[in-house]
Amino acid sequence: MYFVISEKKQPGVPEQHATRAIFFVGGFGAASWAPLVPLLKARLGIAEDVLGMLLLCIGIGSLLTMPLSGAAAVRLGCRKVLTAAGLVYAVLLLLLCTVSSFGMAVPLLLIFGATMGCIDVVVNIQAVIVEKAAGHRLMSGMHALWSVGGFAGAGLFGIWVGTFSLTPLLSTIIAAAIMVLVTLAASRHLLPYGGDAGGKLLALPKGIVTFVGIIACIAFLVEGAIMDWGGVFLTTVRHFDMSLAGTAFTVFSAAMLTMRLFGDWTVQKLGQERVVIGGSLLAVAGFLLVIFAAEPALLYLGFFAIGIGCANVVPVFFSLLGKQRVMPISLAVPAVSTLGYLGILMGPAVIGFIAHQTSLYTAFGLLAFLVLLQSIIAAYVYRHILD
Repeated sequence: MYFVISEKKQPGVPEQHATRAIFFVGGFGAASWAPLVPLLKARLGIAEDVLGMLLLCIGIGSLLTMPLSGAAAVRLGCRKVLTAAGLVYAVLLLLLCTVSSFGMAVPLLLIFGATMGCIDVVVNIQAVIVEKAAGHRLMSGMHALWSVGGFAGAGLFGIWVGTFSLTPLLSTIIAAAIMVLVTLAASRHLLPYGGDAGGKLLALPKGIVTFVGIIACIAFLVEGAIMDWGGVFLTTVRHFDMSLAGTAFTVFSAAMLTMRLFGDWTVQKLGQERVVIGGSLLAVAGFLLVIFAAEPALLYLGFFAIGIGCANVVPVFFSLLGKQRVMPISLAVPAVSTLGYLGILMGPAVIGFIAHQTSLYTAFGLLAFLVLLQSIIAAYVYRHILD
């Protein structure tokens, strides 16, 4: 009896910090992988099209494990799953820094994507449980730690290689060591349980969770499109210098990080419906600036507005998953995460197809329409489903 009570004790502040730490590890690992991509291309001696197909393995691996990760959390507990995944994540990063065989790169990238997807799902399951126990909003701040990890991973790699002239391998060893240390430090305060899957193994969305999944899909699609096509828009459509190609996503990411750091306070002050719907409309206005503004300052203001408007959509709706009763948390979170990740994978391809058939102006106009649609779906969820 005492054992069961201790296993199911209410999460507190240590569990909140542990959840933030794993969010950091997820973002840090993804950012530490990004600089290794051109090195992998050079070692394997492959062309851009082959590299693109190879990198698709990451998305495939994530999609394969995301629907099953909730069941793993239920059977093993968030602690075991996240600790194991965090350590494997670090080891895979090292292996990808040294692999020189195409035949080995494919399974490594599949497992890397599977691990990334598993961490994404299970840490959000823990975040929903921890926030619900706390009785106040925490989700936006937790998601901000993923972005903090991303900025730290990208920035530190540049410092280690550029300033201290370390080799990419040594820099990756340091990054992997940080991931291992943070994961182990957080492990003891991760939840030893992971909710109830209701006896089911596979997470398929239904009811309100389907609507939340569509919203997540649009949100991630927009983020992926800005990441991959923002620089192309600046250089080919607006004729910016190539050295400024990355500035669109940098401004967008900085706005998202800033808003997520203050997101929980903002939602408490304004209410989640205003933040989501108002933020979506602000993002639509941002797209209009990006498309029509003649001045560079207004153009960047548009990317900033898109980041501010989109920042808290996903955290708010992950929080809402803790209040719905249609699906258990351990199934609802992976179902929504899977749809969201589909958006990331589809976004660049959809934008590329439309841009090829028409123009990037039209493609960005479609993004504005999708964000407007997102606000309409969100309003429907709030007014007709969550009442």
